Amino acid sequence: MSVINTNVSALVTQNAIAKNDRAMTNAMEQLSTGKRINSASDDAAGLAISSRMTAQIDGLNQAVRNGNDAVSLIQTADGSLIQVTDMLQRMRTLAVQAASDTNTADDRTALNQEFTLLRNEINRIGNNTQWNGENVLDQSFASNTGAYSFQVGANSAQTIDLQINAYTTTGASTATSATTVLTTTASSSDEQVSTVTIAGSSVAGDTIAVTVGDKSYVHTVVAADIGDSDAETHESIATAIDTALGTVAGIVTSTVSGADIVFTADDADTPFAISSSKGLLGGINSSSVLTAAKANQSIVALDTAINTVNAGRAEMGATINVLQYAGDNLSNVSLNATASRSRVEDTDYSSATTELARTQIIAQAATAMLAQANQIPQTVLSLLK
Repeated sequence: MSVINTNVSALVTQNAIAKNDRAMTNAMEQLSTGKRINSASDDAAGLAISSRMTAQIDGLNQAVRNGNDAVSLIQTADGSLIQVTDMLQRMRTLAVQAASDTNTADDRTALNQEFTLLRNEINRIGNNTQWNGENVLDQSFASNTGAYSFQVGANSAQTIDLQINAYTTTGASTATSATTVLTTTASSSDEQVSTVTIAGSSVAGDTIAVTVGDKSYVHTVVAADIGDSDAETHESIATAIDTALGTVAGIVTSTVSGADIVFTADDADTPFAISSSKGLLGGINSSSVLTAAKANQSIVALDTAINTVNAGRAEMGATINVLQYAGDNLSNVSLNATASRSRVEDTDYSSATTELARTQIIAQAATAMLAQANQIPQTVLSLLK
């Protein structure tokens, strides 16, 4: 049909040019941005998938940084405990030296002066070691629990936990407390009777150090100690401390009555020392080397303190290793997730350049065909001649 007002061939060609222009524009956008998905219309499902992957990848990368920060915090605490261990070892050496009768009273006084200064320095380190402005060795963190939770995952509640207690001799950061009472003095006509009384509102993680005679024990409150009432909890803690101390030289009996642990000497001529503290190293709080007997008691208390620090450092070291393994795993997961996201949203340049070349050739051909289509109405003029 020969018509002039409606050039169907030209309209068909224009429609083809418009479609090809969209394809060519999309190919150029992919090549210029490096992304296959630049808007939701490019690939709606792919956009949702890549967005979720981005959230995971960003979370994983931050979790790696969190883990590294946690390692730094624990290494700071462990580094300080190295010095604490060295000082405890020196104090034990002084106690062994003072236990020998080759020393005079003046010698022991001089030894005790260094002994006391070292204990004071241990407390200073425990109360002043900080990371990022927070004390890490006095159990003041997390409402006096010292319970750290390190986020090492991209999602909620993916944590590695560590509790760092108070590495001091007189710490007051825990809720549970203990008081000591000497009911009769040494060398009286009656046997010495002394009492340790457990008090306070206890929570898991609280520590109580008790020294009786030549034995020291540090009790950490656990969930099993917590009863339906404070009275039940106190009795449970008292029983645990009494059982751990066991037989103490010079003491014939120890009994638990509610929150009280009552220690009785075996005769009227046997005195013994009794003390309590809330610091993890409270067993050496009242130690001295002023006499051979006290020096021997200090050796036992220091052995307990050294073992306590070693146990804490072992847990810290294990946690550091776990955090490092976790960090390595997170980095590997992030790498694979990034590769997966790349396959979803990144431009395949070999495919995109091929598509650009195709659309450019079609654009040139379509332009030529549009010119030809515009010439078709000219043939109608031949009918008018």
